[in-house]
Amino acid sequence: ILQHPDGTVLKQLQPPPRGPREQEFYNKVYDSNCCDSILLELREYLPKYFGVWSPPTTPNDTYLKLEDVTRKFNKPCIMDVKIGQKSYDPYASAEKIQQQVSKYPLMEEIGFLVLGMRVYHMSSDSYETQNQHYGRSLTKETVKDGISKFFHSGYCVRKDVVAASIQKVEKILEWFEGQTQLNFYASSLLFVYEGSYQVTTVRLSDATLAEKRRVPKGLLSGGNVLEYNNNIHVINSTENGKIEASVSKGLSKFYALHKKACSKRHHSQLSLKVENSEQENVWKTSTCITQEHLNGNVLPQLEKVFCHVPAETKECANVEVRMIDFAHVFPSNTRDEGYIYGLKNLITVLQNILDN
Repeated sequence: ILQHPDGTVLKQLQPPPRGPREQEFYNKVYDSNCCDSILLELREYLPKYFGVWSPPTTPNDTYLKLEDVTRKFNKPCIMDVKIGQKSYDPYASAEKIQQQVSKYPLMEEIGFLVLGMRVYHMSSDSYETQNQHYGRSLTKETVKDGISKFFHSGYCVRKDVVAASIQKVEKILEWFEGQTQLNFYASSLLFVYEGSYQVTTVRLSDATLAEKRRVPKGLLSGGNVLEYNNNIHVINSTENGKIEASVSKGLSKFYALHKKACSKRHHSQLSLKVENSEQENVWKTSTCITQEHLNGNVLPQLEKVFCHVPAETKECANVEVRMIDFAHVFPSNTRDEGYIYGLKNLITVLQNILDN
């Protein structure tokens, strides 16, 4: 994949028949005269298509010009998951079928295969990369833990991202369950989310920490509200002694309240209440905290608290899930049961990660 100066990406057309077939697919879906509601809805789940492009120096080389789905992200975490029970199309030779099946014999049972991932870890300010050999090593028993790696920030599993991903995949599943025009083979879902938290100055208020930890301003259920005080500031690194102990104590108090509320929460949203007097006692004992502590001992504790707020209480994370790779798409008059099977199994795995 190459980058065009205008911000799009360029995917070189594969040799026939795969390349022309993929180009034909994009042309059909993005035809300006298209009035097919099924195809018009499908556009929502694909990268935008801007036609083909050839470099002036090598005009015989043809590239598909596509939206760069990662462009808006600062530290994009990316995962490519091949979907379906078969990674070979109906016209594949016996040799090709054997080759594909031998690569991942569990494809028919599991219904998807992780082709690779690139995950940003805040804890080390670095990326972890896994290739297709990692995906092929996953079994029915280990696939949940294998995929959960993609959602781990280095501090915790990003359950807000898992929840948002499930919603996106469910929308794609709805489309597949309502169409009988196309069958997809060896096609993938591309998952992208923002891996970085913007934590430079933290003030404990609904306008900052709540937003940056993706905790809603008011978590309403049964009339109770979680309120924040704004008594934490960034200052010189002088008052290191009592600060860490008091913040730790405050976090313990906050987490205890959070756990108590979790035990009686409803399915929809979390119920938390902090009395004003308690709130002041929790946070006013340390009115200041150093930048050093934010990046060191305190930040992991904040992560522990906020990352374990149940996902359904958080604002929807910035997540993209797009269908990609269409060299093996064929007309059909039946539902694509293999793809549907893979999507349902993937949703089940994601839901298990969320629930656990």
